[in-house]
Amino acid sequence: MKPAVPAVREFHYRVRHGVAGHVPGAHRSRRGEAGLEFRGHVPLTHAPDTRRIDVHASLRDAFGQWQVRVFSERKAVPVVVVADLSASMGYRGKHRKLDVLADFTDAAAQSAWRSGDSFGFVGCDDLLRRDWQLPPTRRRGLGGLLAQRLRGLEPQGSARGLAQAARALPHRRSLVFLVSDFHLPITELDALLGGLAHHEVVPVLVWDRQEFDPPRNGLTQLADPESGEQTLVWMRPVLRERWRAAQVERRAALQALFHRHRLDPLVLDDGYRADAVSAHFVRG
Repeated sequence: MKPAVPAVREFHYRVRHGVAGHVPGAHRSRRGEAGLEFRGHVPLTHAPDTRRIDVHASLRDAFGQWQVRVFSERKAVPVVVVADLSASMGYRGKHRKLDVLADFTDAAAQSAWRSGDSFGFVGCDDLLRRDWQLPPTRRRGLGGLLAQRLRGLEPQGSARGLAQAARALPHRRSLVFLVSDFHLPITELDALLGGLAHHEVVPVLVWDRQEFDPPRNGLTQLADPESGEQTLVWMRPVLRERWRAAQVERRAALQALFHRHRLDPLVLDDGYRADAVSAHFVRG
């Protein structure tokens, strides 16, 4: 019998821009008339509620119209995890990347349910995987089922299917967690983020510190986790320095890419930790 997977802790998130939906929820919006957050004044004909007439604003109105105070209501937002299911996500160091993805997915689903939001999932490898799509729903417990499937997945192929993920997302603006190790070329990542610009995107970088350590000196066989190609290399100090320099250059390129798209990445390089995810939103 397999040991039981401990329950993951939920995290707290917030949406930076006002939600444009109609369903009541926990997030600030630019809609409604009878909420708690003052939004401004409109003519009485636009919001026919005499209880909220502002006499002082009405006296200042150039056209002599009665002005009414309107208050934004709290609304719900779809929360969607767009997941990289490529072969590189099968890497196992201190943590298996797919296990981190499973924990994050389970926690995101529970957190969305607690906030009154709907939760959806889109998985991609070489293609947009139809068998890994969950339209946004408010049903409880689906995150745990997805997590269980992810733990048993043997990933294959590349992550180029992420370029099609926008087609599977809701038309209305959503909070999208793009979960990947971001090993795609920068040009492809740039196009991917551009295609998701309609939504509020949080890049979630699932890394393991061991994968960036250069191999020891000597004859070493290196393998590309996505293509399966293997290369025999004589590792020596000069190559080890080039390895480290390439990692620094890659991280700088990713940071510049996220800055260009005005995104604040969330790095999970030590497994899933709810406090770290919540702190990301407090800091942002």
